[in-house]
Parts: sequence; structure tokens; C-alpha cells
Amino acid sequence: GLPGLTVERPQSNIVFADLKSDRAPGLLAHLKSRGVLATGLYRLRFVTHLDVDAEGVDRAVAAMREYLH
Repeated sequence: GLPGLTVERPQSNIVFADLKSDRAPGLLAHLKSRGVLATGLYRLRFVTHLDVDAEGVDRAVAAMREYLH
């Protein structure tokens, strides 16, 4: 797990995560700078699709870990 992040079990290709952190406003910009697009602020929304492979998911997790630690 990542500190301050609660991820809902996905029911589709959409993953929601709730971020409880005063650092939330800068997270989307950080993710974008790492090539990861998400929407939201404290309730983040990630969508996978055919062009997102396991490496892309790993990159998203690594970018969040980098920012939140």
C-alpha cells in the first residue's frame, strides 16, 4: 500500500483511489510529468485500456509511490 491512499477493488477498467493528503493538489501534475494521466483531486480516477500494459500500470504505481513517500 501507499501512505494515505485507499484503492477500491476495480469492477471494470476504471480504478478509483481516495487520497487523504495535503499533498493531493500536486499529485496530478506529478503523475502527468511521468506520463500518467488521472482525473480528480482527492478521489482519483484511473482508466486502463488496450494501450495500457502491465509496464504502464507499474509506471503509474511507481510515480505515485515516488510522490507519496
